[in-house]
Amino acid sequence: MAIATSKLTAQGQVSVPAHVRRRLGLAPGTVLEWRDAGDHVIVQRAGKYTSEELHAALFSKQRPPRKTLAELQEGIRSYVRKRHARR
Repeated sequence: MAIATSKLTAQGQVSVPAHVRRRLGLAPGTVLEWRDAGDHVIVQRAGKYTSEELHAALFSKQRPPRKTLAELQEGIRSYVRKRHARR
């Protein structure tokens, strides 16, 4: 059962009905993703990252080595010296 219909223009543009835009939270500039599903096409709001990419970023196995307090303080001193050095 169709929830809405749209007409394709000569330039290949499609209008998304207002109630569909509200339901999907679409605003100007939103990127839509078109997926081939055999005998029909699925249109959905495109995500910036896939769930696999987010999981890898949040739960990666490799962590940077921890710094000691002295190393952190020396890094801050070095940054401040470079940032505020007289020219």
